[in-house]
Amino acid sequence: MSSILSRAFAVRLFAAAALTVPTIVQTTLPTAAQQRGVSVVRDAEIEAAVRDYARPVLEAAGLGRSGIEIVLVNDPSFNAFVAGRRIFINTGALLMAETPNEIIGVLAHEAGHIAGGHQQRLREQLGRAQTMAVIATVLGVGAAVAGSAAGAQGLSQSAAGLMTGGMEAARRSLLSYQRTEEITADRSAITYLERSGQSAQGMLKTFERLAGSMALAGVRVDPYQISHPMPRERIANLEELARKSQYFNRQDPPALQQRHDMIRAKIAAYTQGHAAATRLFRDNPRSAAALYADAIGTFLAGNSRAAVGKMDALVRAGPNNPYFHEMRGEILIKAGRPAEAAQSFATAMRLDPNRSGIIQIGYGQALMATGTQENLRKAVVELQTGLSREKEYGTGYRYLAQAHAQLGDVAQAELATADGHFYSGNYRDAKIFAARAQQKLPNGSPGWLRAQDIINYRQPGR
Repeated sequence: MSSILSRAFAVRLFAAAALTVPTIVQTTLPTAAQQRGVSVVRDAEIEAAVRDYARPVLEAAGLGRSGIEIVLVNDPSFNAFVAGRRIFINTGALLMAETPNEIIGVLAHEAGHIAGGHQQRLREQLGRAQTMAVIATVLGVGAAVAGSAAGAQGLSQSAAGLMTGGMEAARRSLLSYQRTEEITADRSAITYLERSGQSAQGMLKTFERLAGSMALAGVRVDPYQISHPMPRERIANLEELARKSQYFNRQDPPALQQRHDMIRAKIAAYTQGHAAATRLFRDNPRSAAALYADAIGTFLAGNSRAAVGKMDALVRAGPNNPYFHEMRGEILIKAGRPAEAAQSFATAMRLDPNRSGIIQIGYGQALMATGTQENLRKAVVELQTGLSREKEYGTGYRYLAQAHAQLGDVAQAELATADGHFYSGNYRDAKIFAARAQQKLPNGSPGWLRAQDIINYRQPGR
């Protein structure tokens, strides 16, 4: 991630659920997510595009009304995984995928895990594997004690082998189960793509990419020691079925492809730099995506004046694109022109069909930056409304706290700070600020009750 971060492409830490189902490609990220949390990107444009990619396959999987959330992970590898009712997908996957169809195939696979109840069944398999390991350990300890009492060294050595072998058998059993679930999710994905009238070519291309990467790296893998089938095996299992579909040669609609190019431009500029973003579109340097990458790259390089001019040209060419206006507003804030930035954000809000809370928070930030009392009061309203739709957007609470503080409302500033810490998972500081806010708020008021909720909160499992 670039050292210069905008509000529109903000990164926060998000703790993944305690269990994740293996991803469509082999990676250790789910385990890392369990241990450290994952770095999550918030961006209205990218989130809207990926939600639109996911909608048809989620409907086909019977998950259209299940409240499935798409979460963007700041990681350069081609990866996706599920945790609870959330599908996590790496920015690296979006950047490497040349077409929306490739990402749609990934999302269809992850939908297969959710619809198939694989997470719960994996928990059950983990329990069985742990039971097998415990039994092997108990038997091994018993044999070791017997061998020691009899003075039989060979029996003690056999006991050690029994313990090791039992645990290895449990591990292999779990891996075998996971590979079976991956194959099931692959087949489910083909079904969802067929039902939604989309091609499975993107899925096959993903596996081809992985197989090629492994070949180039000279990777040699024991297929029984991994949680996923080998890429060539997955292609063999799916290719005939995929090619039978009447939709196999269907291409993504041009408008959807252009949106995909736009989000790739943004991700490349923010995560890999101006030069990398420019190279991504070197075959079509005058395309809207190439110009978008150039404008963002210019902004991140610190040349806000030139970046505004480049965004102005894009706005003239695409006046109804809400994300052009949002990015223009972002740049204008950095250029010290907050009143104009507020106008751009207001236009973005009007044009945004998704009513993104992130864009509305940007509008509130711009209003706040003007420094007038009237706009500060407006900023509080806009920030609160945006946060009502984006409760986990920690950056918004920081702006809200600043706006309240500038208006002299210390209690509400401390409550907003408490909420920001709470939704960032920093419960200790959240409780401290909630207690401070509560001392200044009227007993029983909505703010007082919210502070009490934070103070009383207990983390699950503790």
